[in-house]
Amino acid sequence: MATSKKVITRDEWEKKLNAVKLRKEDMNTLVMNFLVTEGFVEAADKFQRESGTKPEIDLATITDRMAVKKAVQNGNVEDAIEKVNDLNPEILDTNPELFFHLQQQRLIELIRQGKTEEALEFAQEELAPRGEENVNLLDISHRLKTASEVNAAILTSQSHEKDPKLPSLLKMLIWAQNQLDEKAVYPHINDLSTGQLENPSE
Repeated sequence: MATSKKVITRDEWEKKLNAVKLRKEDMNTLVMNFLVTEGFVEAADKFQRESGTKPEIDLATITDRMAVKKAVQNGNVEDAIEKVNDLNPEILDTNPELFFHLQQQRLIELIRQGKTEEALEFAQEELAPRGEENVNLLDISHRLKTASEVNAAILTSQSHEKDPKLPSLLKMLIWAQNQLDEKAVYPHINDLSTGQLENPSE
């Protein structure tokens, strides 16, 4: 079957890829960004010592941020709110939706602990004026969502991006390959975990 698409062999494709010059510093910055954003403080510290790449924020703040995230994931919402306020009291003041989500999670934890009267009182005094109950909030996954929101707000308050750059770059790679698929046949990266080129289908 003939094709009107340009065919690029694996050798040609690898030559083109090898011709692209990436500075080691840029790659190191990308790795450091990922480690810092995802909260891998020990790995970021070791990477800093080995590569000389400076993180965009003080590594000590990662530990504080991860303590907040862990508190939410463990259902210790009051502790998480206190830790957020210790880090930066403006975070919750400037993010009323986040504060509401934390309060919702606090209610959920009271219910989970069987503290029905305390939960009802809390809901009437704190949540009723702000919104309606939502059944899906009883799911454990809500903790992860709330923890991610808190993590993102802390990162934003520290003038750091809330999302690591690496996943965005991988999405861009997939998009670029999809665009190129319309014009050429070339070796693809199908498995992002290995980054191995695979020959085009015959």
